[in-house]
Amino acid sequence: MKRMLINATQAEELRVALVDGQKLYDFDIEVPSKEQKKSNIYKGIITRVEPSLEAAFVNYGAEKHGFLPFKEISPAYRQSAEEGESEGGGRKSIKNQLKEGQEILVQIEKEERGNKGAALTTYISLAGTYLVLMPNNPKAGGISRRIEGDTRSELREVMAALEIPDSMGLIVRTAGCGKNAEELQWDLNYLMQLWEAIERSSTEQTAPFLVFQESNVIIRALRDHLRGNIDEILIDNEESFNLVKSFMKQVMPHFLPKAKLYQDSVPLFSRYQIESQIELAYGREVPLPSGGALVIDHTEALTSIDINSARATKGSDIEETALNTNLEACDEIARQLRLRDSGGLFVIDFIDMMSSKNQRAVENRLREALKIDRARIQIGRISRFGLLEMSRQRMRPSLGESTQLPCPRCKGQGTIRNVESVALSVLRIIEEEAMKKGTEKVIAHLPIDCATFLLNEKRNNIEQIENRLKVDIIILPSKHLETPAYDIERIKEKDATEEKVSYQQIKAEEVALPEFAQQARQRVEKAAIREFLPESPAPMQNRSEAASLIKRFWHKLVGLPKPQPDETPAKEKPAPTAEKNKPSRHDRNKKRPGKEQTERQQEARPPRPPREPQKPAGQQKPEASEPTLEPDAQASETAAVVPDAEMQIVETNGNGEQKKPFNGKRRGPRRRSRHSGQKRQEANGAAGEAGAETAGHQEASASKNDFVPGADPQLEAAPKPERPRRAEAKSAPVTVENAHSESGADN
Repeated sequence: MKRMLINATQAEELRVALVDGQKLYDFDIEVPSKEQKKSNIYKGIITRVEPSLEAAFVNYGAEKHGFLPFKEISPAYRQSAEEGESEGGGRKSIKNQLKEGQEILVQIEKEERGNKGAALTTYISLAGTYLVLMPNNPKAGGISRRIEGDTRSELREVMAALEIPDSMGLIVRTAGCGKNAEELQWDLNYLMQLWEAIERSSTEQTAPFLVFQESNVIIRALRDHLRGNIDEILIDNEESFNLVKSFMKQVMPHFLPKAKLYQDSVPLFSRYQIESQIELAYGREVPLPSGGALVIDHTEALTSIDINSARATKGSDIEETALNTNLEACDEIARQLRLRDSGGLFVIDFIDMMSSKNQRAVENRLREALKIDRARIQIGRISRFGLLEMSRQRMRPSLGESTQLPCPRCKGQGTIRNVESVALSVLRIIEEEAMKKGTEKVIAHLPIDCATFLLNEKRNNIEQIENRLKVDIIILPSKHLETPAYDIERIKEKDATEEKVSYQQIKAEEVALPEFAQQARQRVEKAAIREFLPESPAPMQNRSEAASLIKRFWHKLVGLPKPQPDETPAKEKPAPTAEKNKPSRHDRNKKRPGKEQTERQQEARPPRPPREPQKPAGQQKPEASEPTLEPDAQASETAAVVPDAEMQIVETNGNGEQKKPFNGKRRGPRRRSRHSGQKRQEANGAAGEAGAETAGHQEASASKNDFVPGADPQLEAAPKPERPRRAEAKSAPVTVENAHSESGADN
């Protein structure tokens, strides 16, 4: 059972988790103080144009100016083509296309990272529930790459019925799969109203300012992840629950019953045991079920992922162990990339496998595991060194960037030097500083461990430096320093002052303000347009009228028109003219007939037209000109020999269908009987008695295989299983068979 869990009890963090049972498969977190800026729309000013980079820098209100490449500039903001020709001829120069101080409407494509400013674009894209509208990019558009097969063709037909302006482009999202034209047109109208509001608001203020702010993490999660396979939405905060209800009531009312307020005393994430899984997303090492482990390291240019077999020893040989561990690693790598939302270049070091078949199996497993990822992903092949390269689109700031800081002790390196290495390095630096001309003394502030090592193990080396260079060396241990930190001061002769005792020269602890305290409080930007909801709720699709996927596939396969709800499907084969009133086999099987209904069906349905019976020479009857008359003629011929009581049985025949009077039409050897004459006489005697109903049933089952005239009467066939009759069996079949035999004998 898939659930969407929204944890909003802590004001500092807003978390959304998607779980399948108790397994976390997607996770998003937002810190209110660092709201996501991606997809926000700003009115900015071009501050600098760089022809060497073919880009412009835009002041959109942030501390760092945004980077706007030339290819991301809409023709509406460029100068005329005549003015834009470069001196070299042919190619347009960005210097002549844009000018400094020009106001421009931009959207953030990539957020700031480190020293890099945000990447901007003028091709605006507005994401709706089912569609993505590109109001100033008519060349773009299409259908989501995840939609394939017949559904893609059907969506093209639906898009053709939409009223799309010529100056706009449109993309159908994965959520639009299976929606009709009315629902897509409703979403399109909402996005067009939003674009009109953005254009109107962009002219009301002077740049730079925030025009439109993307929705918060809850609305984004509902819009991007809420599909029909989500069975439940649990929110543990009443304010957030009301926000979810108001949004779903307007945009997706058919999902409203799935939203529930969680009020249990046990925390929501602890109830489904996903807190420990979230903690793994912060760690460097991730265990695998078989005993192996993933080691994930981030660098400036790429992210390396190493697979270690560790305690995985369940395989029969080293090749099988490597294959099983690598296959487990593929599933976990795909999951960790979604949870951490890591982007950029990845290099995966798989355990070496000798078989190329196993290498292809690992590659295919990784592709399958990454299919549910919303980001664009490119995957290479395993090289001869066992490395696989892949890239992943950065959808939003990664989990590490939004919640983690570099370690103040190792400066983000991850490792530190040991005590002896730091002490020896300090000793060499002291000697280098003492050799400089005009040095009076050298003061070294060291961690206690390093200072202890120098004052004891390296005391002779320090004395030799002092005697050789005539410089005083002072070692000061400081409890405020930690390895590998140290500080070395060089005092010149002209700067010498009154000396203090050594313990008074120890520096006091410098209380460094944390980074968030050093920074000025960020100004909260208020968007001109925020939480823009449609005026009318989304249209509800009538599920009973919507054709199922199996029906549509069947009609496409057979080539039949789709039956309307008020029409009956056409028959596949037209019935003969003489049998127009005969009900179809499907109608006969709809409801098992009772005794009275059987008699009514018997009167309304004439018997099948018979074939010419196989009779001995001289007994062949000429074919009737009308097929419906031959059963009557046969019945009249039989009535001349059979007594009145038996003739009445012939008319009510068995299950209410006039099939038993022999008409020469049999369905093969299964219905043939080769009873001897003696057995037929015994059957006739039993049928002519008082006719107890139980005896009639027994004789009916004994004589279900009708006698075929012309067959050898001395041959007997073994009884074969018969299909069950739809009505109560009478003694009529025996009487009819006997009547035929008697009429043949008399003739």
